[in-house]
Amino acid sequence: MPPYLAETLDGTFLEPLQGMFVSDEMAANVRLEVGEENLVSHWVYALVTPFSSTMQGVSGDDLLLRWQGGSPPLLMDSNTYEMFSAVWGPAGESGVQVLAKEELIEYAWAHQPSLAIVPFEALEPRWKVLPVDGLSPVHKDFVLEDYKLKMPLSLNSDPELIALIQSNVEIPPSNRDPQKLTVVALTGVTALVRATAFEMEQHGMTYPAQDIRDWLRNADVTHISNEVPFAGDCPYPDPVQPDVRFCSGDDAIQLLEDIGTDVVELTGDHFQDWGTDAMFHTLEMYRERGWLYYGGGTDLADARKALLIENHPNQIAFIGCNAKGGSFAQASETTPGAAPCDMDWMAEEIRRLKQEGYLVIATFQHHEYYTYEAQADQQRDFRQMAEAGAVIVSGSQAHQPQGMEFLNGSFIHYGLGNLFFDQYSLCMACRQGLIDHHVFYDGRHVSTELLPIQFVDYARSRPMTFEETSELLQTLFLASGWQ
Repeated sequence: MPPYLAETLDGTFLEPLQGMFVSDEMAANVRLEVGEENLVSHWVYALVTPFSSTMQGVSGDDLLLRWQGGSPPLLMDSNTYEMFSAVWGPAGESGVQVLAKEELIEYAWAHQPSLAIVPFEALEPRWKVLPVDGLSPVHKDFVLEDYKLKMPLSLNSDPELIALIQSNVEIPPSNRDPQKLTVVALTGVTALVRATAFEMEQHGMTYPAQDIRDWLRNADVTHISNEVPFAGDCPYPDPVQPDVRFCSGDDAIQLLEDIGTDVVELTGDHFQDWGTDAMFHTLEMYRERGWLYYGGGTDLADARKALLIENHPNQIAFIGCNAKGGSFAQASETTPGAAPCDMDWMAEEIRRLKQEGYLVIATFQHHEYYTYEAQADQQRDFRQMAEAGAVIVSGSQAHQPQGMEFLNGSFIHYGLGNLFFDQYSLCMACRQGLIDHHVFYDGRHVSTELLPIQFVDYARSRPMTFEETSELLQTLFLASGWQ
């Protein structure tokens, strides 16, 4: 086996055969090598760029042209270069820049625009994974057969010797096992009231999600921060309702069913708007559908309780609170509502959950700012949760998208904007929103994909166009201090 391949595969599964290896290829009677002659495995690679890039994808043909001598050069480590050279041939002059693998990401961030090719197992959230010909290895619908960045590995020899090797050692079919992958969709504000609810009555209960439902349904865990209780006596929606005491009719839950809701966050300001009976009624509706909730509940103890989920080998914990204090839907020891924030207590809970092996997602109903930039009080509280060990800290309160940052290995997103809420005419930024797909693999947070949406009326949004996405990402990355 070539040395670069031994290092790439990490060799652990070949330990039973260590005494059989020879250093001279001509002396070997069995060869594990890059090629398609007798396939035993495909090693998956990803095309990546710094997370702060507005790039959205590359065609396989363009990637090959870069390999042959494009600019800027493709960044990769030496083992990756050897792997691809075995299939694509030697790179053209200026086509590739080889760096030590531990230097790649820092160099890429410091020398933008930049593209790199890394093994799937080397992914981490500061990389943005770019689709190649529309295919991305962090997507659940990834099709290996059509993917340009897969490297074929073959075991070549006499068939009897191959059978002998395969009976003594299990060569993994790939470095990407879909059974180890979990995608969590995090969303912003949902409030099925006023003009949003009126549009639903006019066009059907599932109307708001008709263009974005697949982004929500395709996740393993779909999170919805629904701020408003359901109530059997909720009046017909008034699109110009002057007060802000809200409820949703029971039929409106069809929208949350349609998008594949799994987890409901209850940290919102309006959970108590329709009284105690409506809150208990809402929680019962969630239980009937098998939906889990956190950040609020039947009393303070229930509201504070972290929600624990195991999906594949990934243990994920959700914890959240309402940071506004005062009269905003606060649960008490005897009454239902949202969990009020006790930042020190929550940080300690995150440390405990992390020690128990959970990947913690901390979410806030924080103060609302109509700015792309995060404000000082947001930064203080979100960073405290990141420093405690939450892998993701996300703001559920914002009515427009806000900036992001990486801190101590954590991804912080200060606000995603509205998912379902009627602020279409309030501000242009209120017509923009994000759905965040967080990808976990084998017990690690490995990637985040930002999915931008554009509202077309008071209820419905659609995926942004290429140009709209580029403009929004540039604005957000500037607000994040990355541009």
